[in-house]
Order: sequence, then structure tokens, then C-alpha cells
Amino acid sequence: MTARRGRLLAVVTSVVVVLAVSAFALRDRDESAPREPAPAATAQALPPVDPSPADPDAPLVIVPGRPGEPAVERPGAEVRDDSPPRFNTLDAWFARMMIPHHEQALEMAALAPDRAADPRVRALADRIRAGQRPEIGVLRAWLAERNLSTEVSGHDHATMKGMQSPEAMGRLAVARGVDFDRLFLRMMTEHHEGAVVMATDLLKVGLDLRMSEFATSVATEQGVEIVRMRDLAP
Repeated sequence: MTARRGRLLAVVTSVVVVLAVSAFALRDRDESAPREPAPAATAQALPPVDPSPADPDAPLVIVPGRPGEPAVERPGAEVRDDSPPRFNTLDAWFARMMIPHHEQALEMAALAPDRAADPRVRALADRIRAGQRPEIGVLRAWLAERNLSTEVSGHDHATMKGMQSPEAMGRLAVARGVDFDRLFLRMMTEHHEGAVVMATDLLKVGLDLRMSEFATSVATEQGVEIVRMRDLAP
């Protein structure tokens, strides 16, 4: 058991390193990378240039002029970036898919308090609920900020990696004691493994930095929980 656990920890550590490098690499990604068309931003005209700001100590920012016009200095407080956020269709797809994926994990975790025999399984389920419920809020907010819906018309969520079938969910709901612990740990391990694959796939092709940081967190934290669940397996 000790040797297997050591190997698993080594794998998780390697994944963390790869994910961290991938996330930082996204900062330098080519600006010409494809992205999903974002809602058009309304052009905001800058207020007239005031060569003598009210606050003489206010920091100035150089603002490029329109083609053929010179750059001007503006108070930093008056300058804002109205450009739409940069992301691509795969960032949006990941956010939409991870919401129902997390929701099923919460559904499984909610069964543990009344059914699990091992208090460590109940504690694990509590951690999953505490971590993944707020993450659903993060994903919904990310989509809302870009005027994107959370739904994908015609998509069968059951085909996602790690998703458990209705029949398996039914068996988990009626299981009790050690039988529940064994089934819960097996199903949740598979579920986490699917989430890790989805997250690492996004890091290869995504464009949005926030979504890539989210994916890195998912892969790292759920990778650690996979090791813990394998150690708990009866």
C-alpha cells in the first residue's frame, strides 16, 4: 500500500508541475489564436484632454491616438480597457460542461452523511461539497460576464468523462454502510479522473487565463483526492 501510494503521489506531483507550467505559458499565447466571438463592446469616447489635471500629482498614462493622430497623456483614473475579454469556444465549452459534472459530484456527496459507515468517507464528501459548490458559482459567473448561456442544446451530459449513469446513481442511493463506502469511493474516483482529463485537455487549447487557472486548480485538487480515495478503499 505504501509503495502504491508513493507512486500515486509522484504522479500527482508531476501533474501539478505540468499544469503550472501550462498556465503560465498561456500568458504569452499568440494574440492571433482563435477565440469565440464575444459580445461587441460599445465604443466609449474619451473625455476631452485636459493638459492640466485637477490633481497635479495624479499619475499619467500614455493613450495611443487614432490612426494619424498623436498619442496623448491622460490621468490614469480616466483610462479603462473596454475591449471584450479574450477566450475561445473551448474555454466556454469547459465552463458549460464542468457545471453539470460538478453537480453530479455534489449529488453523490450529499448521500454520504446518512449512508457511509466510515467517518473518513463522510469527511471526504463534506470537503467535496465545500469545494465544488462555490466552483459552480465561479463557472456561472464567468459565463454570465460574457453573455453566454450555461446550456448546450442537444448535448448528452452522460457522455462526459467520469459521469456516472442513472443506474449507477440509483445503486449508490440504495447502498448502506460498507457497501456504500466501497461504491462511493469507486464512483467518485472515476468521476474525479474524468474531471482531471477535462481540465488538462483545456490547458492544451484554452485561451482565457482565469479558466486555465480554474482548470489547474481542479486537476491539482482532484488529483490529490483521488490518491486519498484509493487509500480509503476497503
